[in-house]
Amino acid sequence: MALTMTQPARAAGLMVAAGLMFALVNTALQGATMMAGASSTTVTFWQYFVALVFFAPWIWRNRRAVLSTTQLGLHVLRVGLGAIGVQLWVLGLAHVPIWQAIALILLSPFFVTLGAGLVLRERVTRARWGAVIIGMVGGVIILEPWSDRFQLAALLPIGAAAFWAAASVVTKHLTREDGAATITIYLLLLLTPINFALAVGPGLALPQAAIWMVAVAGVLSAAAQFALARAYTLADAAFLQPFDHLKLPLNVALGLAVFGFAPTGSMWLGAGIIIAASVYLLQKESAQPQPG
Repeated sequence: MALTMTQPARAAGLMVAAGLMFALVNTALQGATMMAGASSTTVTFWQYFVALVFFAPWIWRNRRAVLSTTQLGLHVLRVGLGAIGVQLWVLGLAHVPIWQAIALILLSPFFVTLGAGLVLRERVTRARWGAVIIGMVGGVIILEPWSDRFQLAALLPIGAAAFWAAASVVTKHLTREDGAATITIYLLLLLTPINFALAVGPGLALPQAAIWMVAVAGVLSAAAQFALARAYTLADAAFLQPFDHLKLPLNVALGLAVFGFAPTGSMWLGAGIIIAASVYLLQKESAQPQPG
């Protein structure tokens, strides 16, 4: 009995720890780009190169998994989509406050739902369409396109959410044949050369003030991914979802403390609508009969 009660608690703790580390990563990335003036493509390359070095021993131990795939093209497509999402995300952090970027990234599950219906031909019920529409309304409220504060750069986190969702749809297709180790290793191995190619133009040199920020972001990115993966091995996604939503207040708090970025009232209203719609969508997904 003690084991079954401690596992969810450990999973929740890991989820919160991952959210805090990702919030610190976003703060470091915003400091390196917006404040220190580093190129977003250069920052992205070094961030994920450091993460790759961190994971290198694990990749070596599981290297045989790379040879087990017959879906190399899909792996390349998935990583390419993910890389575009990463580039848009870091570029967004160079121009918009953390609170707005992280609130808009909450739209990702709705893009996944759209992709699953349009690409994987999964059945999208009226309830799912309703959740998607309500979530998008929340996104519009956060963006405030009618306000003088609106800037086109605010669309970058939405683009990141869309590309990450597309990568998730491809991942779902890959899992029909490949295991988690194969999928993860291809992501780590392919992401760095893609980011390198994109960073060659602006150059690989970082401003001195940004070096430590990017190094911290890389190490914490790797640690957060490990904590996230471990959490999902200990508890179901439905149980962990509310803890994942804590990333919003964590990012808001750090953005306010470090940069003085205070969110507007529309952010809380829009984010509340998005979270309510995503919880509703998750409940509907969980209620669907699973293939046996």
